[in-house]
Amino acid sequence: MSEFSKVITRKNSLRKQCHELSVSELEKVISDLTEILEERRADEEARLAEEQEKLAKIESIRKTMQEAGVDISDLLDLVGDAKPVKKKVQAKYRVTDDAGEVHEWSGRGRTPKAFNDYFAKGFTKEDCLI
Repeated sequence: MSEFSKVITRKNSLRKQCHELSVSELEKVISDLTEILEERRADEEARLAEEQEKLAKIESIRKTMQEAGVDISDLLDLVGDAKPVKKKVQAKYRVTDDAGEVHEWSGRGRTPKAFNDYFAKGFTKEDCLI
């Protein structure tokens, strides 16, 4: 909780902070806070109205599906696993280490140790292009 929140939500702390304010300044603060409150209420009402509208649309779709004899499981069977499949990036470079093991690298991300060793021997990326 911020310092401001601590002061404004505690009556005695608020009273202490407002002690130096004049009556007209206090009225201005109250007016501003009232305006902010009304804005917040309007935003909350709009959010609730949107939520109710969305729920009504969902209910309408559910009734239409029920009348058509379609079950949600039928739709899920059609969709299957809807997770997007990441496309694997093709290797762009290939080296063979001292043990005869082949290493491939797309050129993205951290350089693999086998490639660092290869480059340390004086070779370049162009030397190991596929």
